[in-house]
Amino acid sequence: MRYIRAEDILPSELLSAIQEHIDGVTLYIPRKSPAKSTWGSVNGTKKYYAERNSLIVKEYSGGISIPALAEKYCLSEKSIQRIIKRCPMPCFPYQKKNSKP
Repeated sequence: MRYIRAEDILPSELLSAIQEHIDGVTLYIPRKSPAKSTWGSVNGTKKYYAERNSLIVKEYSGGISIPALAEKYCLSEKSIQRIIKRCPMPCFPYQKKNSKP
């Protein structure tokens, strides 16, 4: 984020009104709601992690162990477990709900 001098862009009446409330401090003005982007959508981070997590779940359902996945993806075993836990049941075709031995 870069700083812009208020006196360079705001009308003097508006600047005077703002200075009545806050004078000489830094003020953050957020974007309008429709202009906001969701986390990771601009630079592709969200897509990257979704694809990586999908691969982790696919490999786990294919029989690769949690410790092996943790080492492969440089994540903790707990992180791998969280990723797998967030996956809906169809990701694990071999698991049955309420299966009894």
